[in-house]
Amino acid sequence: MAEESPYADDPDTAAAFRRLAELPGGPVKERLRAEVICAWLPMAHRLAARYRNRGETLEDLRQVAAIGLVNAVDRYDPAVGRAFAPFAVPTITGEIKRHFRDRMWSVHVPRRIQNLRNIVRLAHAELAASGTPPSPARIAGHTGLSEEEVRQGSEALHGFSALSIDAGTPPEGGELLLGDRLGAVDEAYDLVLDREAAKPGISGLAEREKRVLYLRFFAGMTQSAIAAELGVSQMHVSRLISESCRRIRESAGSTTPGTTPIGTRSGPCTRCDTPAGRRGKATGRGPEAGGRGLEVRRRRCPPSGPWRSCSAPSCAARPLPDPRGYGPPRPPAR
Repeated sequence: MAEESPYADDPDTAAAFRRLAELPGGPVKERLRAEVICAWLPMAHRLAARYRNRGETLEDLRQVAAIGLVNAVDRYDPAVGRAFAPFAVPTITGEIKRHFRDRMWSVHVPRRIQNLRNIVRLAHAELAASGTPPSPARIAGHTGLSEEEVRQGSEALHGFSALSIDAGTPPEGGELLLGDRLGAVDEAYDLVLDREAAKPGISGLAEREKRVLYLRFFAGMTQSAIAAELGVSQMHVSRLISESCRRIRESAGSTTPGTTPIGTRSGPCTRCDTPAGRRGKATGRGPEAGGRGLEVRRRRCPPSGPWRSCSAPSCAARPLPDPRGYGPPRPPAR
């Protein structure tokens, strides 16, 4: 026979628990289980009220206690011969303590340090109550811990809750807030790294490409304004910017020893896939037949790819004289 419950206001659910153990799974068992949980819910709320004013709201504590009650109902075996209340109370309080240990710390602290914190806190209170100044050596002698363990437990005393950055500093700080004393990451560090990484690529550009990048990203000019300044088309300015930025990124990301520097690559042209040293296919009629002489069938080159001197007359990468004398040869208009 099960033991009598020591709590006078506890409900009598012994018959319900025996029936729960006999019923198979289904709606009837689930409904009876819900009735038993609701009958013992006041006891869970009473246990949760013991931990109020510890940094957690009472409503949240009641929910945690209800979870512990559900676990106790599911694990209880009436055949053991023990009343439900003595079995459920440790389960519910353990769930509440686990909630404080795992969910309430502002900074994650190992469980060993948490246990040291509790020991040091109790020893500190006992020594203070006896009139003995609670120094680390006295706490270590009182608890049997080493001074290093006392130091770790003392550091964890203030790790349960975080201090707001809007909190005031000691009186000597005046009206200065804690956030005003905290340092910040200087964004200029990343800027320095980016500049150093881009230097090799920029130094490999021609003067006209450098000027285009300066006018676009430092002077804030539009591509149309740059085109009018240099006497080229806006499309050509866009290609110069895209190509220069791609070469700078490639130079900044190339850290493998033995890579070929920018501007000295060999191989087929990546704009028209014409092998190095070969010309485009010639078509058309001669002047005697009413034609314009030798013409070259144009191929559509991809917009990206290294700037290489191509032997195909139709390729936009083929060098042509620049009438204005700016930097590298200007590609022909399509």
